[in-house]
Amino acid sequence: MTDRPLRLAVVAGEESGDLLGADLVTALLAASGRDIVLTGIGGRHLEAQGLSSLFNSSEIALMGVAAVVRDLPRLIRRIGQTAREIVAAKPDCLVTIDSPDFSLRVAKKVRAADPSIPIVHYVCPSVWAWRPGRARAMKPHVDHILCVLPFEPDVLDKLGGPKGTFVGHRLTADPGVRSAVAAQAIARDLAPGREKTLVVLPGSRGSEIGHLLKPFGETIDILRARGNRLRIVLPTLPRLRDRVAAGVAEWGQAPEIIVGADEKWQAFGAADAALISSGTVSLELALAGVPLVSCYKFDWLSRQFEGLITSWSALLPNLIADRPVAPEYYNQYVRPEHIARSLECLFTDTEMRAWQREGFAEVRRRLATDRPPGETAAGVVMSYIKQKTGA
Repeated sequence: MTDRPLRLAVVAGEESGDLLGADLVTALLAASGRDIVLTGIGGRHLEAQGLSSLFNSSEIALMGVAAVVRDLPRLIRRIGQTAREIVAAKPDCLVTIDSPDFSLRVAKKVRAADPSIPIVHYVCPSVWAWRPGRARAMKPHVDHILCVLPFEPDVLDKLGGPKGTFVGHRLTADPGVRSAVAAQAIARDLAPGREKTLVVLPGSRGSEIGHLLKPFGETIDILRARGNRLRIVLPTLPRLRDRVAAGVAEWGQAPEIIVGADEKWQAFGAADAALISSGTVSLELALAGVPLVSCYKFDWLSRQFEGLITSWSALLPNLIADRPVAPEYYNQYVRPEHIARSLECLFTDTEMRAWQREGFAEVRRRLATDRPPGETAAGVVMSYIKQKTGA
């Protein structure tokens, strides 16, 4: 029967993955004209689409080897629980989204229990950066990968992984990004001595925040000591607000902590520069045209595996543009004295600022697609649903 609801299983742990899942569901509703019954794991955006999450999605939003190892017993239980619930729901398709340490293990168990369920993974794991053998290892239990970066389908093919389709990145059509782009296009006074708006983004995970709030605060102290007048805006998630507020209590200048999406995009539009934890936010800022400095600190266990990293950069705008557009500092190189001076080079009309903004324009060109990402992604998922159901 073609009028019965589609049954879709979804697994999304990160806030960014939750947004992708909600966007996909919206596109599937439009493409199929049918209701969709959801099962699995997601956050507030998928829940708004009707998902009753099996448990809080933040439980699987882990970053770093140490975090995974520390929570391994609980993660193993949750992986088994999730796979059993999905198989029992008999979905027309399973879409796992990002969070590969969790979601791909769920996919493997679902495939073993019921090989008839098509499995599509959204957001290619960073096989181009480290552990390239993961590409071939995914092939037995992942039918297709929806890639958000243009070079990933070729990488998957060369590494013997599942078929990949570049669908584009949802941020290219995000109204918040567009509003920030419009605000950034307005000419601004970058004269030395003028108050500068610095957006600070220490990450969306507790471990990132714990590693970076102190050096970020020291960087701001140095900037102020060197005569810079700053307005500091710190966007974060509602669940992290209290932790962030406690972490910035000893900063020499208190930031404006904001949690709303609209407020975040307004801050991006007003920003003269940004100091960030490496991640998806780098792409948000690049698409908005905000010059940035990126930092990251591995946890103690992840540092033991640094030798496995094969990518020349970990910063998405750099990888997409295929050149070092923005500076990135890691581990012992997260040095406030150096970071402060790098930011100062972005506060005025310098060649470094122009280099970044030109590079970000190239990122926008390379991510451009003829169709919205959700539509292309929905087309791939629907093709597998039709193969399974015949309708």
